[in-house]
Amino acid sequence: MNASLTLVIIMVILYAVGVYLLLERSMTRVLLGFLLLGNATNLLLLIVSGPSGAAPFFGEDDTVADPLPQAFILTAIVITFGVSAFLLALIYRSWRLANADVVGDDSEDLALARRRTSVAVDRDVAGDDTEFGIRAAAAVSTALDLTVQEEREEQESIAEKLRQQAERRSDS
Repeated sequence: MNASLTLVIIMVILYAVGVYLLLERSMTRVLLGFLLLGNATNLLLLIVSGPSGAAPFFGEDDTVADPLPQAFILTAIVITFGVSAFLLALIYRSWRLANADVVGDDSEDLALARRRTSVAVDRDVAGDDTEFGIRAAAAVSTALDLTVQEEREEQESIAEKLRQQAERRSDS
């Protein structure tokens, strides 16, 4: 097993663990996952940069190393540092406000998920004129139905508010 294969295996493991940690709800684990992804990316750039060589000075006759991958790695390190500092600030702020670094479900997202709409219905639509076929046309028509339903719900809520205001006026 040579050094290049070892680096590839380590890179794959870092990417796998990093993606796993990014999918967690704890902000600290998300930070650790991002750091692992940054390190795996640096290893990827090191692996694909080609063979090593001497420093690229003027007048060198030996095989010189390409300085561009080194610049990419340095840039990746700086970007990883900046995003990590931002994530640390988010973690600190979350801890100060809620004494927890776990991201919970958003109540509005949960309400949208529970709302019954026509999106869940999979209808057949005549015509196969798109490259994606019938399902793409069904998705477009379902999205249009959802827009019409949202407009109808908005009109109903406005009408309900007007009725309530009219009742308040008649009561007073």
